[in-house]
Amino acid sequence: MPSPFVIPIFIAHQGCPHQCLFCNQRSITGVAEGMVGTREVEETIRTQLAWPRRHPDASVQVAFYGGSFTGLAMERQRELLGAAQPFLASGQVQELRLSTRPDYVTPEIAGFLRENGVRVVELGAQSLDDRVLVASGRGHTAAQVRTAVAFLKDAGIRVGLQLMLGLPGDSTATALASGRQAAELGPDMVRLYPCLVISGSPLAELYRQGQYQPLSLPRAVALAGRFWRIFAAQGILVVRMGLQPSAALEKTVLSGPYHSAFGELVLSRLFFNRVRAELSARSPLQPHRLCLAKADESIYRGRDNINVKRLVALGLLEGVETVFSASQPRQSVILTSGSG
Repeated sequence: MPSPFVIPIFIAHQGCPHQCLFCNQRSITGVAEGMVGTREVEETIRTQLAWPRRHPDASVQVAFYGGSFTGLAMERQRELLGAAQPFLASGQVQELRLSTRPDYVTPEIAGFLRENGVRVVELGAQSLDDRVLVASGRGHTAAQVRTAVAFLKDAGIRVGLQLMLGLPGDSTATALASGRQAAELGPDMVRLYPCLVISGSPLAELYRQGQYQPLSLPRAVALAGRFWRIFAAQGILVVRMGLQPSAALEKTVLSGPYHSAFGELVLSRLFFNRVRAELSARSPLQPHRLCLAKADESIYRGRDNINVKRLVALGLLEGVETVFSASQPRQSVILTSGSG
């Protein structure tokens, strides 16, 4: 089943009265604040529906990104959701998606969203540690994350959680505890973002004063990998790791573990560890064949072939023939004795 064809509608920073320490929404999204109206929503949907698609049979999803959708005035919510209703009614669009804050979800709001075609809501939880939430200026509690998830699930809406690594006051132990608590809530999907120091954010001033030190890139990659394993063990999909690269974002990152291919770095590290474990357990006296999916060749090799070089340095590829197969399932590692 191909991934949905997503039509994005940006409402950057609208509906959110809080100024979180890490946030400069305009830099993160690359979109200036502005009042998107019914006409703009309709034109965006109509235009993108006409675009050629790689998978024409994929479902179509209109996604309202940025801001806190349910923090908007109810009239404004109706206006934006209403602009998509004709496309839902005609079958050109299958569902709507939006993001919001956990403290802006009630049973009534969840019901309203469901009635208007919203099938996916992503909650900006960031952490489930109350001390970290306070230190980051989030303005909501971990308990409100839990109740928001319950309200949305009760309304038949799929739930995504957005979590941030390396927040002020956080540690590896508290972050992993948040990850485990998030997994226990049973979200349908998760996004993981490393905390970056963005120009124009309150965190930038704390960084300049030496009161905040972001994670290094290797540490952030390692921590994200541990989060990924927590969710994978529960069958929860991690749909993204790292912020979407943009020219605006890259110009305003002052410090922190930013990398345009952050998610690939995490997956590459995880894959390397799996392959190393398989090769370490084999009998060194027999030739072996290492079978991997062709689609995984990039994460197996790592950037600049670093993973292969490490395996060679460890002596683990001696007597091993590596084969990439287009028919093998992704993320699978098959090691068989013999070659040829």
